[in-house]
Amino acid sequence: MNNTHQPIVYFLCTGNSCRSQIADGFLKALGGERYEVKSAGLEAHGLNPRAVAIMKEAGIDISNHTSDVIDAEILAHADYIITLCGHANDNCPVVHNDKAERWHWGFDDPAKAVGTEEEIMAQFRAVRDAIRQRIEQFLADGK
Repeated sequence: MNNTHQPIVYFLCTGNSCRSQIADGFLKALGGERYEVKSAGLEAHGLNPRAVAIMKEAGIDISNHTSDVIDAEILAHADYIITLCGHANDNCPVVHNDKAERWHWGFDDPAKAVGTEEEIMAQFRAVRDAIRQRIEQFLADGK
């Protein structure tokens, strides 16, 4: 299959460990045949094991994903640049890409959740479900 005509969706977050990985996983699973999906962070914090666990609950395996730093080449060619946290939105590198649609979908960072393990996992699940809804809306809008 030739991927050269697929629009590139680039999900950006601070550490590319949770939210951008969840969005990446959902878009690949729900609409990956329509898009080339990438994700990255301002820094690479490593893949969060709780993010892997809650995505597995949703039937999506992201365990082979890598935590990557923003790639200027991908940024320059992306059709959609979507930030998932305020820090990434405020600190995203200057984009020299006039064709890209740039959106900010803000979600709380589940990695900052505190409490019991069950309370923390509940926060991860809430963010996962909110991201899934936003991905489903993106696909329904025909983007």
